[in-house]
Amino acid sequence: MSKFRIIIAICLIISSFNSCKDENKVTIKGEISNLDYPYVIVTHFSTDVLTVDTLKIGNKGQFNYRTSIDTLTIFTFYFNNYNSSAIVFADKGEKISIKGDATLPDLIQVNGNEINDDLTLFKKENEALLKQRAELLNNMKIDRMENTNQGILSENEKIVRLNSLNHELTQKAEDFVRKNPSKIASVILINNLFRDTENPTTLERVLKYLEGEASNFPLTEDLRMHCNKVKLSAEGAHLPYFQLVDTKNDTIRSIDFSGKYVVLSFLSASDKESKEEINVLKNEYNNLNKDSVQFISIYIDSEKYPITTISNDSIPWITVAEKKSWASDIVKTYNIHYVPYNILISPDGTIKRRNIPAHEVKKAIANGAKWS
Repeated sequence: MSKFRIIIAICLIISSFNSCKDENKVTIKGEISNLDYPYVIVTHFSTDVLTVDTLKIGNKGQFNYRTSIDTLTIFTFYFNNYNSSAIVFADKGEKISIKGDATLPDLIQVNGNEINDDLTLFKKENEALLKQRAELLNNMKIDRMENTNQGILSENEKIVRLNSLNHELTQKAEDFVRKNPSKIASVILINNLFRDTENPTTLERVLKYLEGEASNFPLTEDLRMHCNKVKLSAEGAHLPYFQLVDTKNDTIRSIDFSGKYVVLSFLSASDKESKEEINVLKNEYNNLNKDSVQFISIYIDSEKYPITTISNDSIPWITVAEKKSWASDIVKTYNIHYVPYNILISPDGTIKRRNIPAHEVKKAIANGAKWS
């Protein structure tokens, strides 16, 4: 073989190699406004390894990200020092674009393949609703940070308004899923808007709409398993068994309180709302028959352990400081996503009320006693 032919062969091999490398590349270009930091953080998993990259941004919030992947991958872009984020679905060889406002992450538009395009279409069709919800959430966040109340609505009115907007949004999402049962975007919407629902029957209902590719998608199976798990601690279910060690180093078990009403309260030692919740629970507790009721407060702070402020609250009932915090078994078993959070359990071990307000505990127990 002549040298010329050898050179040509080598060039073809290199060209072929580079072509294969390019086929595995994904390019994601973005333009995000209202960025307070000169960088964007992007993360994704590759063969079970979390990759974290920092991207510099241009004067107009522009950035460009290029990496190699071999299958459909979920990228998370974090803005303003992790205060907001956007999810991108991308496969090898694709070119994806991101555009939007960092202060309105739910409205950030992602385009470049069917999943992103479908999700962006849903956002556009419900832009007014999503914008109202985002602005209300931002307002409530400022209230918590500054310990004030912004705007004409009271805190309770804002919560009622947020619940109303969330309900309307889930209705829109369910309608989308019903009309698009085989789209992967339907699975993503179910995961985003129905996964943390208090009522597992709602999640179960929307999952039944899925067909074809969407029904067989790995996330769908995860959602089905999650739904079955949530049922175990839903209203009407028998309380899942638990065993805990309280702050007196005594072991307590769920079966120890058979025949009594049990109020499980999940709290934070450093959270203002939890401290207010304790005061209301104390008032309720003082007006109940201690022989027929047992309160148990479970502190799940992640920043400090051991928790030293429990004793300062002078709580007259059982308290538990969970070492594993949000990763603890009881938090997972009872499907707890935020604090304060109360669960009322009847003397026969049935979960009567989830997320019951502290000031309704006495009334709910009184009504339960009448019904039994």
